[in-house]
Amino acid sequence: MIEKSAILKANLLIVDDQQANVKLLEMILRSAGFTSISSTMNPLEVCQLHLEHHYDLILLDLQMPLMNGFEVMEGLKEIEIESYLPVLIITAQPEEKVHALNAGAKDFISKPFDVTEVIVRVNNMLEVRLLSAERKKLYEQVAEEQKISENLLQNVLPSSIVKRLEAQDKFVFHHKASSIVDSFSNVSVLFADIVGFTRFSQTVSAELLVDVLNEIFNLFDGISDQWGMEKIKTIGDCYMAAAGIPEPKADHAECAAHMALDMLEGMKMFCKRSQHQLHLRIGISSGSAVAGVIGKRKFTYDVWGDVVNAASRMESHGVADRIQISDSTQIELSSQFLTENRGLIELKGIGQMNTWFLNGFHAMPSKPSDCS
Repeated sequence: MIEKSAILKANLLIVDDQQANVKLLEMILRSAGFTSISSTMNPLEVCQLHLEHHYDLILLDLQMPLMNGFEVMEGLKEIEIESYLPVLIITAQPEEKVHALNAGAKDFISKPFDVTEVIVRVNNMLEVRLLSAERKKLYEQVAEEQKISENLLQNVLPSSIVKRLEAQDKFVFHHKASSIVDSFSNVSVLFADIVGFTRFSQTVSAELLVDVLNEIFNLFDGISDQWGMEKIKTIGDCYMAAAGIPEPKADHAECAAHMALDMLEGMKMFCKRSQHQLHLRIGISSGSAVAGVIGKRKFTYDVWGDVVNAASRMESHGVADRIQISDSTQIELSSQFLTENRGLIELKGIGQMNTWFLNGFHAMPSKPSDCS
């Protein structure tokens, strides 16, 4: 329900070519408590007045010599932003009432005026008008909150996963989650770690530390987008990304290799610009994996499988400013990439594994077709 005080604050316009009718309606409305009442006896002024004052209700006589009420309503339709036409017609002809309602008027009052009828119809129309405006405002608030939620989801989850969750009609709209888990036969997982970051953090302020990490990770985000990689998460100063999920990629290993090489180059440029002595260690492995969204709180898109463990070990057992890759990744790479066999190394929790360093290109690279 709309409060009575809100109705009485409504902005009203009386349009009638008879001064006696205008004065009588003003007297009736003011006696009912309305205070914002304007009037005109010139129907040609109505549209301009409405543009300037945005009336909540226009009491409009149908029979006027310069322009009849039907013509005024047509003019109002052209300038009224909302589909709701705030017109209460005034007529002494019963047959005109239906015609006026069909033309867009919302209600009518009859001549000669009955005080009770005028007050009741004006109050009813204004209550409907204000309720409609309130519902629209609430709808816009809900829509805006929905947009914010969707934007947050797009930043947290892959867009294809967001669409699937929305399609379930359980996540965004009802705040319930249903697990989404997919298996992939060929993906490449990349881990990158800033070497010596713990030591670096002890020499700078907390604000500078966050700024540095934010700038570096924003750089990596841009490279990830460029090569069609999916950023999975950051853990402290470690950055994880994958290619081939949530959408399969034939050249997933090449996308990961391109990203790794660009990350090393980007890190060198950052250090040269900032004068910070930081280094990057990167590991990549390829194979099958499971990826998806699970749980009921703080949803994230994650990846599981031996390939994740192998990629993590490629990074942690790697060398600063170099990219270490597994046999499975080296096999997937095209001949344009320059690799160097490192040989067998002992990996924690895995055992011995043959590994390679990715050193660059035999020739100038071209962007893989699927890396977008």
